[in-house]
Amino acid sequence: MNWIIVDDIIKKALEEDCTFKDITTSSIVKYNSNCQVELIDKENGIIAGLEVFERVFNILGGVNISFNKKDGDYVNVGEVIGTIKGNAHNILVGERVALNFLQRMSGIATTTYKAVNLIVGTKAKILDTRKTTPNLRILEKYAVTVGGGYNHRFNLSDGVLIKDNHIDAAGGITEAIKRVKNNIPFGRKIEVEAENLEQVKEALEAGADIIMLDNMNIDMMEKAVKLVDKRCATEASGNISLDNINSIANTGVDFISLGMLTHTIKSLDISMKNLIWI
Repeated sequence: MNWIIVDDIIKKALEEDCTFKDITTSSIVKYNSNCQVELIDKENGIIAGLEVFERVFNILGGVNISFNKKDGDYVNVGEVIGTIKGNAHNILVGERVALNFLQRMSGIATTTYKAVNLIVGTKAKILDTRKTTPNLRILEKYAVTVGGGYNHRFNLSDGVLIKDNHIDAAGGITEAIKRVKNNIPFGRKIEVEAENLEQVKEALEAGADIIMLDNMNIDMMEKAVKLVDKRCATEASGNISLDNINSIANTGVDFISLGMLTHTIKSLDISMKNLIWI
């Protein structure tokens, strides 16, 4: 985790939530008072983002946290994940921002965990996509790995992926791959999106390293995997859910990319409760 980037994200979130001051907390709580609260799980799932949660309070200052769990652990309803002690003002100011990060990251990890377990026994690996919340990609992609998935490219500079609009702009798959090969550094793999078997064949002949089987039904995907015959890697993408992911994995694809891991996620329900003065 790049903490320079993460700290910047956290500081901006704190500034967004407390532009000048927390008028409610400042009216009720003396700044030099201390309290203790518990971090309690309210929904079964995988916990992710505990260090980010703690970092919020490190930045605010005067708060110490002890965790009973670590990222990647399965948590059950009612479990105490950790205890937060210290400056009451800063605990209350940071509560929502810290929980927002932890809940969303845990939701992503939990959904990824479910997807990974649905394809056990196949060779396929679960990948995320670039369909992430703007400026939160580093956190969301980390959460995917906590849930047992793998990261696709982090950004447009991270890898070559020739999609439909690139193909149209170049006038075809073969020309698109040719242009890319003439411009990218040596050793970079080239992935190409294919929507039908004709495009799969063209991508193979043009030297693609990975072929993304985009929005194909199960029958066409099986035929595409047989056509490729291990000459390059295959990745299934588009219209994939937890309901059909096992069938897709059983076509023999190497990777399954899921935008839903980050763009339609339900946050895990976690709360800070049971405040006492110390």
